[in-house]
Amino acid sequence: MNNEQENTTEDVVVDTILDDTGTDDVSFEDVNEEGEVDTRTTIKKLREKIKKLEGEKQEYLDLSQRTRADYANFKKEVEANRLSDRKFATKRFIEELLPVLDSYDMAKGNVEAWGKVDQNWRVGIEYIFGQLRTVLENEGVTQFGKVGDTFDPNLHESMEMINVENESENDKIIFVLQSGYRMNEIVLRPARVKTGHNNKN
Repeated sequence: MNNEQENTTEDVVVDTILDDTGTDDVSFEDVNEEGEVDTRTTIKKLREKIKKLEGEKQEYLDLSQRTRADYANFKKEVEANRLSDRKFATKRFIEELLPVLDSYDMAKGNVEAWGKVDQNWRVGIEYIFGQLRTVLENEGVTQFGKVGDTFDPNLHESMEMINVENESENDKIIFVLQSGYRMNEIVLRPARVKTGHNNKN
């Protein structure tokens, strides 16, 4: 075999290894004079390449997981903000409705005048306000502050203290000036009341 044929064989061997690995890990330096590949050197280089690729793969995997976690957190934050904005808008709207409910309570509270109103008209108004209260209850809105309830400074605002003879009426609501409202656990407005005070206590 002449030199030209030997070079051809060497080129074929190197090209074959390069084609199999798809990398530049094998060079002419890995091929000895007889055209044989130095297996140990090649394996060492390939192992180093594999280790490097595995490290890069782990980096990309970690980056992908962080990106997905960040996106999931972002979606949760957007949803939480959306719900918060909705609750705030609902709260403001309901607060603007409270004077309407107060007007109804005042009209109905005047028993003598309310009784003189045409019955059909009165029943219709009561039905309409009943529907309104149902809508508010579906939003978690409840009315509070009734005669006989124990005074609670977190819920009630005492506008006047009335002397009472009965000890059981001490610190009890004697008269309601304005009902209180809350939405779930949020107090929209405290109830304005008159409370009983027994001198013995």
